[in-house]
Parts: sequence; C-alpha cells; structure tokens
Amino acid sequence: MKNVREGSQNVREGAKSGWRAATEEALYGPNGFYRRPEGPAGHFRTSVHASALFAGAVAELLCRVDAALGEPPELAFVDMAAGRGELISRVLQVLPEKVAARVRAYAVEKAGRPADLDQRIEWLSEPPARIRGLLFANEWLDNVPVEVVEADANGTARLVLVREDGQESLDAAPLDAKLRRWLDAWWPLPAEPGLRAEVGVDRDAAWAAAVRTLERGLAVAVDYSHAREARPPFGTLTGFREGREIAPVPDGSCDITAHVALDACAATSEARIVSQRAALRALGVTAGRPPLALASQDPAAYVRALTRAGEAAELTARGGLGDFGWLMEPVGSPAGLADLLVDVADHEEQ
Repeated sequence: MKNVREGSQNVREGAKSGWRAATEEALYGPNGFYRRPEGPAGHFRTSVHASALFAGAVAELLCRVDAALGEPPELAFVDMAAGRGELISRVLQVLPEKVAARVRAYAVEKAGRPADLDQRIEWLSEPPARIRGLLFANEWLDNVPVEVVEADANGTARLVLVREDGQESLDAAPLDAKLRRWLDAWWPLPAEPGLRAEVGVDRDAAWAAAVRTLERGLAVAVDYSHAREARPPFGTLTGFREGREIAPVPDGSCDITAHVALDACAATSEARIVSQRAALRALGVTAGRPPLALASQDPAAYVRALTRAGEAAELTARGGLGDFGWLMEPVGSPAGLADLLVDVADHEEQ
C-alpha cells in the first residue's frame, strides 16, 4: 500500500505517476469516483442493471454450487465489487426458500454501506476467509488498476506516466523487472512505436487472493476480456461518465477501466474461461421468442415472455454483453462443479 499512497500524493500535487497509482486515487481515494452517492449505476449499465434475469442466473448458479457441496448448513455467497448491493439483493430475493435460509450473504465494496440495504447482507471492505460457497465478481477486475506500457520511438517498452488532467509522457527509466516478466509471459509487446499494453500483475494477485478465501466452492470473475493470441494493439484503457465513453482522466470525475487478461488471472489448471453467452444459456437464460399462439390465448403472458426474451437477447448478444468472459475456478474439486463446468463449456459450442 505504501507505493499507492506515495503515487496518489504525487498525482494530487500535479506531478506525473504511473496509471496504477493515478487510477487508485481517482477511483478509490477520499473523493474518488466510486465513493460518489449515485454509485456506479449512475454512470454505466452492467448486466445486473440490464435485466433481473442476470440475478436469476447467478441464483441458479449458487443453487448448483450448493448441490455440489452437499447442501452445507451454511452456504456463502460473496458479491465482489458489490456497487450499492443491487446484485446480491436481487439474488436473495429470487433464491428458493430452502437455500436462502442457509445463505450467508457478503457484499464486498470499498464505498460505505447503503442505508436501505437488506439487513441479511454483511457489508465488508475485504472478502471473508475460509468460506464454502460461491464468490462472484461481476466487473470487478476491470477496475483493479493497471500500469500502462508503451513502445517508445525506438521500440523500447516504457512505463506511461500521467497527470491528474490526463496528460501523458513516457518514463525514461528502464521498465520494472516484474512488469517485464508479465509482459513477456502474457502480452509480448512488439518493438513498434506507439503500441501499448496494460500490465495485469495486480489483477492476477487480486484474483488469486480472492480465490484463496474459498475452502470449497466456485469463484467466478465476469468481465470484458481478451486472450493472449488476440491482445488489442493499443490497449483498452478508457473512461465512462453518465453512460458515455470518454477519455480516461484520473481526476475522480469518471470511471477508469480496461479489459482483463482473464487467461493470465486463472489461478489453477481447473479454471475455465467461457463467454457470458454460454454461461447464461447453461443457467437457463434463453432468448427464444414465445409462440405466437400465446398472444391470442394470454396477451399479458405473451408480452411478459416477449420482454423476457428481449432481455435475454441483450444479455447474450454477440458484440455486446454476451461477449463478456466468465473465468470459472472451482476450489476443493467437488464432483458436481466439474460437471457444471463441462455443461457450460458444451453451451459454448452451440
């Protein structure tokens, strides 16, 4: 934490810092973007806000984890980067009563607890340890700050420095050895001036730490992502404010995000990465239109079914939310979880 605090102080004084420290202060500092009263939902729309079907699918996943664990007396559900508790609240509302009665619900978020949150939900700044159940991180890792690296005029990888107003320059010092090792392993940067990479060292560590909180169960990270064989040549760092994509400026006025190298984050060989499209289909979210005959038999039911189909289509759309990656990592190897991952992978091929 020392380096983050020192970097944050530099940013406040107008000097330049790496993007990791600048983003940490801009998002999570005392006046950071994520501490604003409107919360993330005031600026961008996630799958959670798009449809209640998403929470229903997460509830179904929690039930399947419960079955795989043999229906333990206490079943943990951890919502990482919980925002204002929208997802975890909806999951508790739609869970079957026999499961909900055994669930211990944890919302993990740096911002303060909302005043009207369900009292069953424990509000924490760090995930609890030694749990059995489901840890679910929807659009968390993309907001774990990263360093940005750019090839200079000679093709040498340099750390990108940034001021609070967004002005950038390249660090003259040699790249840190830890950053270089990660680049070599996961995002080899060609010696072509202007090409960029976002170094996921801290994301890998954050995800590994989250997975270690599980004794048995399933950890899932959901985010826009890319794979080693298809990294974006100029990176993905961007900003969002009031529903619009804007230039990333680390002054606390906007979200700052970058897509995630989920393949680098995977902590064990049992992990699988699938699309949201496949995961939601495996959990019962389908976008098929209701039969037209229902329109004459029960018009209200037809409208409800049509609305549901439209929401499911948005959640699973190619080129949109359906392209999110789901990193699914079982812990403790319950046999039922292995079957679940195979089922999800089968839907990837459909």
